[in-house]
Amino acid sequence: MLDQFLIHFDLKTSFVLLILIALEAVLSADNAIALAAIAQGLKDPKLQRHALNIGLLFAYVLRITLILTATWVVKYWQFELLGAAYLLWLVFNYFTSDKDDQQQNHHHLNFKSLWQTIPLIAVTDLAFSLDSVTTAIAVADQTWLIILGGTIGVITLRFLAGLFIKWIEEYIHLEDAGFITVGFVGLRLLLKVVSPQFLPPEWVMIVAIIGMFIWGFSEKIPTQETELVKED
Repeated sequence: MLDQFLIHFDLKTSFVLLILIALEAVLSADNAIALAAIAQGLKDPKLQRHALNIGLLFAYVLRITLILTATWVVKYWQFELLGAAYLLWLVFNYFTSDKDDQQQNHHHLNFKSLWQTIPLIAVTDLAFSLDSVTTAIAVADQTWLIILGGTIGVITLRFLAGLFIKWIEEYIHLEDAGFITVGFVGLRLLLKVVSPQFLPPEWVMIVAIIGMFIWGFSEKIPTQETELVKED
C-alpha cells in the first residue's frame, strides 16, 4: 500500500516538475532575449559573460526570495504595477536609444560599466518572474518543486541568453522582436492590475510571442560574402 502511494507520488511529482520546466522554457524566451540585449550593451564579450553570470546569480537570489514570499507578494498589486512600469520603461529606453553605426535602422543599448549592467539583468528577471512565479504556484503547491523549477529556469535562461547574444548579431529583426515581446509582458502585467477582465489568456500571449520570434528570425544580417554573391 505504502509502495503504491510512493510510486503515485513520484509520478505525480515528476509530471508537475515537467510542467514547471516546460512553463519556464516557454516563458523564458522573451526574458532571455531581453537579458541578451542588455548584456550586449557591453562591447567586450568577456564582460558580457561576466554580466550574465553575476546578474543571473543575483536574479536567482531575488527569484527564490519571490517564491518564498509569493503568497504575501500576490496580495499587493503594487508589485505587479512596478514590474509592468519597469518592463515598459525598458522597452521605451531601447526604442529611443541611439541607432547602431553599422545598421542605421537598428537600435542598440550601450553601457559603459559592468556594474551598470548587472542590476538591470537582475531586476529584469525579477520583473518577468512576477508573472511566471504566479503561474508556477497555480500548477504546484509544493514550494520545493517551484524552487527546483525556478533553478532549472535560471540555468536555462543563462544558456538561452548566451545563444541570443550570438543570434542578435546574425538576424536583423531579432532584437526588436524581443523587446516588443517584453512590451507584451509589461502590458499583460499592467492589465492584471488595471483591468483584469480584459486580460488575454496565456495561450494568446504564447502565440503572439511565437509570431514575433518568427519575424525576428526571418531575415539575416547581410555579410560581405552575401553582398559579393548579390553583386555577381
